[in-house]
Amino acid sequence: MKKKFIRRDWARFSKLGKKRKKKQVWRRAKGRDNKIREKRKGYPIKVMIGFKQKKNEVNPITISSLKGLEMIKKGEKIVIGRVGMKKRIEIAKKAKEKGLVFVNMNINKILKKAEKKNKEKEKNKQQISEIKKGKEKKK
Repeated sequence: MKKKFIRRDWARFSKLGKKRKKKQVWRRAKGRDNKIREKRKGYPIKVMIGFKQKKNEVNPITISSLKGLEMIKKGEKIVIGRVGMKKRIEIAKKAKEKGLVFVNMNINKILKKAEKKNKEKEKNKQQISEIKKGKEKKK
């Protein structure tokens, strides 16, 4: 689908958006003899009242504990609030069991990170126990 409203002269200069999609966004035409500002026939249309589209978005539910997760159904949008890593991992595990999806958190990524940390902790514990055993043998 072609964009309806793009910046004036975007195709002329690279700094205004030639081969740069992010720069092609609408900017108001301000020039004295500007044909878009004057709404002349044959020129791109100007942004005016009446072009806005209605959005069918449901507000996401914010969760900050396991209790909040229990009340949610499968199709609803969920956002995780300010939660520490320990609780976040627990919530991610429960959500994966239920088949829920978060808007602002990747469940698989969090669980992989937690698994990796657990392996590192176990490795460190083994190294510490080996060091202690070595010191006891020397005595």
